[in-house]
Amino acid sequence: MSGQPQVTVRDNPERHRFEAVDESGVVAGFAAYRRSGDAVVLTHTEVDDAFEGHGLGSRLARGALDALREEGIRVVPSCPFISAYIQDHQEYADLVR
Repeated sequence: MSGQPQVTVRDNPERHRFEAVDESGVVAGFAAYRRSGDAVVLTHTEVDDAFEGHGLGSRLARGALDALREEGIRVVPSCPFISAYIQDHQEYADLVR
């Protein structure tokens, strides 16, 4: 795979996860969550091996956090990747419950 794949981050509430989907509809990665009262607990992030090394995890984290901000929902980053992403991108620190 050359260059950065074009992906869209979408919420898939039936599967309790945000998904990074490429232009052909393939799910390239996901960030699993569970709702807990007024917050969303982000539990696990995974990127398909075929998409590794293209910054997809960061785009997935950003897309999920932006969507949750738009909904006005706080987050509990129990996933180590999401937690590290928030530490590195302090503009999302206000979302943490």
